[in-house]
Amino acid sequence: MERKTEKEKMLEGKLYCALDEELMREQAEAQAILRKFNNSSEEDSSEILRKLFGRTGENFCVKPSFRCDYGYNIYVGENFFANYDCIILDVCKVVIGDNCMMAPRVCIYTATHPLDAETRISGLEYGKEVIIGDNVWLGGNSVIAPGVTIGNNVVVGAGAVVVKDVPNNVVVGGNPAKIIKYL
Repeated sequence: MERKTEKEKMLEGKLYCALDEELMREQAEAQAILRKFNNSSEEDSSEILRKLFGRTGENFCVKPSFRCDYGYNIYVGENFFANYDCIILDVCKVVIGDNCMMAPRVCIYTATHPLDAETRISGLEYGKEVIIGDNVWLGGNSVIAPGVTIGNNVVVGAGAVVVKDVPNNVVVGGNPAKIIKYL
């Protein structure tokens, strides 16, 4: 039986060692691109991120500062906009549909840690992919937790902490986020 690399385990959402040499190198490469992006004086510095992301649409805009782990696990659709101070921890896939807008300081996390203290302090971690549908607006300072799927035509209110899947055509808000309106 062929042994899986730490990267393969990471991408599959299995326990992996984040201090693996290959992963550390890839993360350092991503951080170099992010430094260039975040310190750019170009009018449309979003082009710098096209090389980093797994996929982007034609109409694509990200305002600095932007942070992520690797970048290649981020897939965004057409008409994507992320305002200032967005963080996407992409140890697993983050798939974002068309016409998605993010207000300032949106955080999307795929990285998570074992609940068992002994396993957690061993340095092992894992991830759970996040899927965001089409026509979604994520309000300022909202947090999307690992493993969450957000449906189409959803508005996530400012400051919401989304820890469970969200169906289509709703507004959610609060901590933890709950449906507050059907659209």
